[in-house]
Amino acid sequence: MAASSNSSLSGSSVSSDAEEYQPPIWKSYLYQLQQEAPRPKRIICPREVENRPKYYGREFHGIISREQADEILAGVEGAYILRESQRQPGCYTLALRFGNQTLNYRLFYDGKHFVGEKRFESIHDLVTDGLITLYIETKASEYISKMTTNPIYEHIGYATLLREKVSRRLSRTKNESRKASVTSEENTPVEKITSLVRRAALTQNDNHFNYEKAHNFKVHTFRGPHWCEYCANFMWGLIAQGVRCSDCGLNVHKQCSKYVPNDCQPDLKRIKRVYCCDLTTLVKAHNTQRPMVVDSCIREIEARGLKSEGLYRVSGFTEHIEDVKMAFDRDGDKADISASIYPDINIITGALKLYFRDLPIPVITYDTYSKFIEAAKISNPDERLEAIHEVLMLLPAAHYETLRYLMIHLKKVTLHEKENFMNAENLGIVFGPTLMRPPEDSTLATLNDMRPALFPFI
Repeated sequence: MAASSNSSLSGSSVSSDAEEYQPPIWKSYLYQLQQEAPRPKRIICPREVENRPKYYGREFHGIISREQADEILAGVEGAYILRESQRQPGCYTLALRFGNQTLNYRLFYDGKHFVGEKRFESIHDLVTDGLITLYIETKASEYISKMTTNPIYEHIGYATLLREKVSRRLSRTKNESRKASVTSEENTPVEKITSLVRRAALTQNDNHFNYEKAHNFKVHTFRGPHWCEYCANFMWGLIAQGVRCSDCGLNVHKQCSKYVPNDCQPDLKRIKRVYCCDLTTLVKAHNTQRPMVVDSCIREIEARGLKSEGLYRVSGFTEHIEDVKMAFDRDGDKADISASIYPDINIITGALKLYFRDLPIPVITYDTYSKFIEAAKISNPDERLEAIHEVLMLLPAAHYETLRYLMIHLKKVTLHEKENFMNAENLGIVFGPTLMRPPEDSTLATLNDMRPALFPFI
């Protein structure tokens, strides 16, 4: 997102007419302030300083007092020097002139320069970013505190990415009459999507599995001007100006990220693999009810393996299981795991178990682990099932549906116990540590707690 002619001090321009969607108007006030911020002015030491750290330049003035630094910087806004502390030799300070006073910051270096969380390649960049932040926070503290009170997010969802995704989904529905063509900033045709139509698309169209998912925000450095897709304000600074959702690409201020709803719509282009991917992220990215690995493997197992002796207990060749994993990571639901490619059904069961083991958050989540264990220990069968049912309701929707589908499958496995010798207890031993893991490292005794917890499901 870059600065354009639709930058304005006003808020988002969103029509109440469901057929007249208008793009947001980005608020440029903070951008203007960044342009006005003082520029850094390096004050070079007139003498050669002995024992100057190799990662500092001639702005280093050696061991001098605060008072001396203040005299050197007096009257030059944005001027800065580096000095070594008189009281603590070996400790370094950035002395910076701002607001007609000299500010002193303890300076660190670990391969990059920093005084806080942000790390910079050069002192010049550190000072530039610092001056921008100081200036904006001084001039617009009240404005910043109110940035989240009238977000554009409530009107347009989040950004172009979601609009385009919903547009593609709408093109496959019966709502063709409600769509019209407009021209984007790049003069390419896009569909006119209003907030009303967009929200309806997410809940009523082919996205039947609209599981709630929080955004996966990570600190991000934006190249060039960027605006927050929650509040429409400029994201100031040189680096780490905000956060980006690594699953859908939403860009917002760090403070705005606290207010963004749990409505992440993962983009397949950002999902690099199938295995080791968060379960909810995967199903939302593929718009499926369950992970395609689970559906594909169970379909194959039920087609040709229910009577196989030691099903799920007997291991397939590790290298072949890894081949299946790579096939899913590479080809997704088009991965070929048929008997002509993998005649040994134990390879498919191994791939399914590996998928569950590789999940960053187990099917039975860390938050519910202890509750499942306690529920399974209840001696009264009716009370035990009721307690387990209550815990099941705490699972995220995608986790619940995956577990439900798997248990239906495992029940089918037990119906062929005479041929495969796999009863509920045997399956509990196999799947206990696969489906549920304690939040922290556990002792061997914990494995004994897992097994009975799965019996009521099978």
